[in-house]
Amino acid sequence: MIVAASEIGRLLGARAGTRGDENVLTLEAAVLGLLALMIGFTFAMALSRFEARRDAVANEAGAIGTTALRARLLPSPHNTECLKLLNDFVQVRLDITQRVPSPVELDAAIARSNEIQEALWQEVQVVTETDKEMLPTGFFIQSLNEMMGNQDKRLNAIRDRVPNIVFLTLSGIAAIASAFAGYASGLGRRPSRLPVYVMIGLICAVIFMIQDLDRPLTGFIKVSQQPMINTAASVKAMLARADG
Repeated sequence: MIVAASEIGRLLGARAGTRGDENVLTLEAAVLGLLALMIGFTFAMALSRFEARRDAVANEAGAIGTTALRARLLPSPHNTECLKLLNDFVQVRLDITQRVPSPVELDAAIARSNEIQEALWQEVQVVTETDKEMLPTGFFIQSLNEMMGNQDKRLNAIRDRVPNIVFLTLSGIAAIASAFAGYASGLGRRPSRLPVYVMIGLICAVIFMIQDLDRPLTGFIKVSQQPMINTAASVKAMLARADG
């Protein structure tokens, strides 16, 4: 679309000749400045959402690790059962990030996570019915609540995308800027198409990078899952010691 706009502008500029020379460079500079402002605005929106997803992964991993540590303080056999459930929970969170999930797979992973959380609550209910004064149980409930809250925050961060209207506006301004550049080229000030095409390539590359930054599950730029990987290894080690 941007290349087509440039070529249309070039044809119009060639037809206008010297008659269309007035204020073209001024208008071109103004539109390019607006495009630069729009690119910076959109990039800031996408980057803030990317950082929110990264923080959400770290916070959820930390909450799971804390819950696993406090689960070890529960009386047997509830401590081992809770560690098994937490191990399954963190694996579900990791598995969904190893590939591009379909909407059905994502919904299934969320449903499985909710089932594990419900099972953890049932374990807590059994413990509290046995002894309501146990301090470790209260700590475990607190960390479990935090873990569940962080899951919701992470899902909200994944679903929070830059609105499509912003990308449409950005693409429209880019097309108009390219049309002005093509028009100026058609007037004879720039006989070669190469500078215009280089500008178009750079604009498209930046737009695609911003779009990729805004795709948490399908883009090339992905949030590191290392905090969750470390937590999974830690929970697995705790479970191995508890079974031993």
